[in-house]
Amino acid sequence: MSSAITDLFNQMPYAKLLGIEVTEAGDGYAEGVLPFDDDLRSNPYGEVAHGGATYALADTIGGAAVISLTEDVSPTIDMRIDYLAPVKRDIYASAEVIRHGSDVSLARVEIEDSDGTQVATAQGTYKTGGQGNETDWDGERGSERFAPESE
Repeated sequence: MSSAITDLFNQMPYAKLLGIEVTEAGDGYAEGVLPFDDDLRSNPYGEVAHGGATYALADTIGGAAVISLTEDVSPTIDMRIDYLAPVKRDIYASAEVIRHGSDVSLARVEIEDSDGTQVATAQGTYKTGGQGNETDWDGERGSERFAPESE
């Protein structure tokens, strides 16, 4: 299932826009990377990425960890993030589902930069049940959501 989930997340337009890549996802665990890019900076003259980029990486990797268990749409209910250091280089996230239930799951996400400095920690809550066969998140490919898109 890992390959289908990484393929799914790596096709997400928002993740592609930011440059987020999910590198591993399976058994309630996921990893990914966000390469630093000048377009992610919080101001035109600084060297620090906007916090929203770090948040997007945390949410994406947390969601991939949850979906590796649910194999279904699992939208974010809530996410709390603590920023610990400025981001000035590539960042890497790892997420682990610490509670998986029929209605909600909780994932803990750790984010480090390429020097190994912990830059943030986050905890996300994701909906895991009650979506049914069709949701607003499915779009036209809902029934094929875990089949890699052929190119």
